[in-house]
Amino acid sequence: DANSLSLVLNSTMAADKKVAGVPESVLKKRKTTEKVLAARAARTAATKTKAKANRKVILKRAEKYVREYRNAEKDQIRLKRQAKATGNLYCAPEAKLAFVIRIRGINGVDPKVRKVLQLLRLLQINNGVFVRLNKATVTMLRIVNPYISWGYPNLKSVRELIYKRGHVKVNKSRIAINDNSVIEKNLGDKGIICVEDMIHEIFTVGPAFKEVNNFLWPFKLSSPLGGVTKKNQHYNEGGENGNREDKINALIRQMN
Repeated sequence: DANSLSLVLNSTMAADKKVAGVPESVLKKRKTTEKVLAARAARTAATKTKAKANRKVILKRAEKYVREYRNAEKDQIRLKRQAKATGNLYCAPEAKLAFVIRIRGINGVDPKVRKVLQLLRLLQINNGVFVRLNKATVTMLRIVNPYISWGYPNLKSVRELIYKRGHVKVNKSRIAINDNSVIEKNLGDKGIICVEDMIHEIFTVGPAFKEVNNFLWPFKLSSPLGGVTKKNQHYNEGGENGNREDKINALIRQMN
């Protein structure tokens, strides 16, 4: 009994010495690291589960948008045919969306023009932005007409711009759109959780257009092959500036 008691005492003392040999700061650090790793693993698992659920929602929305675009296109064709059959002319509805590209620099810019360019967020040459067309914005575009080229983008142009050149503004920083989670985090309260939602909101000029457009960083486009010539002349006179209506899509292809 005495021998067994002494063995137990010796082992306890050895264990105490072993524990005492590890500094308290190291033990605390281990516990903290374990907590951090456990929390990270839980977050990752939750993110994966949410992303899996979102994928189904995103797919359904994309299909719904495709149907909506096709139906709108079919309606346009049907109305044109009806007008032609009755000997009338079909007048398409006024465009609600414009894409504006800055084509000239800052040399000799009038202060009023410079202010309007700032309001449109066109701070550099070859910057491009989407603009909702109304009386106020059309007046602004007329003021800066010699410095910009603009027109009415189609769905293909909107989609290609956002997918290829799209960056968003997060904490005043320019972030590439690599993941839908960035969009959901910033625009989820507006019901916008993916890139297709953004494209739909921009192209249809939806109720959350302002928030989505401000979330998008101005597009930084490349110079078109051969550069931009005759910047001082209007597009209708063989130049480059001013409203080129649906011909803006060809310029977007060159610069995107």
